[in-house]
Amino acid sequence: MILLGTLVNAGAIIVGALLGRLLTKIPDSIRHTVMQGIGLAVMILGVKMSLGSGNFLLVIVSIVLGAIVGELIGIEKGLNHLGHWLERKVGGGQGSIATGFVTATLVYCIGAMAVLGAMDSGLRNNHDILFTKALLDGFSAIIFTSTLGIGVMFSAVPVFVYQGLLTLLSTQIYNFVSQTMLDAMLAEVTAVGGLMIIAIGINILEIKKINVANMLPALLIAALGVPFSEWLSKFL
Repeated sequence: MILLGTLVNAGAIIVGALLGRLLTKIPDSIRHTVMQGIGLAVMILGVKMSLGSGNFLLVIVSIVLGAIVGELIGIEKGLNHLGHWLERKVGGGQGSIATGFVTATLVYCIGAMAVLGAMDSGLRNNHDILFTKALLDGFSAIIFTSTLGIGVMFSAVPVFVYQGLLTLLSTQIYNFVSQTMLDAMLAEVTAVGGLMIIAIGINILEIKKINVANMLPALLIAALGVPFSEWLSKFL
């Protein structure tokens, strides 16, 4: 079953969120410290990812163009509206459904494991990466939900859609690019995603509010930028 890894990943988030719901009586001081620890860990992960680029100029261009496109489209605003809609429908009294939904969606979708795992499922029908990601996401969902609220559970939906589409599309990818080109594209997408993960960490630490969701088009721009830059280099 080609979508098995994605299904397990989404299910782990839901289970983790439900377990985290039972831990809402954790003292605020402990929640705050735990979230600071998560924020620091997320930033370190982002730094590690961003250092894998072979063309950092492409990373910068991708972030800039992606942010412009995202701001024009209003991706962050759309996610927040969806989160607030869930807040009105589900309630819960915590007033944090939108925050939990947006934060968890970004953390779970932007990471390299989401892209690589989905592609491995599609290309080789191998779900090991997504099974590992499911374990990590499930545990982090417990912590996120205990601090950010039940909105974290609803992030399972965009995770399933995002990774599911990547899995299905990757089954056709070798019709368009070679293995070498694919490796280069993944490296740049991972690097761009790393910068966005750092931004998520900054948001979690409440250092500064960054509209990370509006940078999401940068991932596509980075992927397309690799073959474009290679084509351009032939004329320079």
